[in-house]
Amino acid sequence: MSKTKTAEFADNIEMPSFDVSKATDQFRVIAEKGVEQSKEAYTKLKTGAEEAQKTIETSYETARSVTNELSLKAIAALRTNAEAGFSHLEALAGAKTLSEIVELQTSYLRSRVEQTVEQAKEFQAVASKAAEDVSKPVKTAFEKALKDLKAA
Repeated sequence: MSKTKTAEFADNIEMPSFDVSKATDQFRVIAEKGVEQSKEAYTKLKTGAEEAQKTIETSYETARSVTNELSLKAIAALRTNAEAGFSHLEALAGAKTLSEIVELQTSYLRSRVEQTVEQAKEFQAVASKAAEDVSKPVKTAFEKALKDLKAA
């Protein structure tokens, strides 16, 4: 190409004009949208964190009260067992014959086995209720989170 053709070609080409005000408006819209989305995300995060904190606090309080209940059951069982043991020793001390001692011992062992089974059932009932009560707030929060996730 010669110089005249190059000049002629250059004269025929239009350079697109760049409107700075339109670009600024577009950047402003994008920035405002980003700020709005960030605020929404922060609000959701804050709400989720507050709900998680409440769930943890509820679980902790429930665990504390259940632990107290289990402790009281254990103390009551120990007291019952100790009293039964002392009563048995008193009865043995008052026995006059070997057959009476054997009968007292057999009766004591039978009652101890029955009492132990009964205490184990009570502990199992309290422990099952405790596990259910402690896990209930977490389960509820998890189900709510799944529901919210499906809704979104």
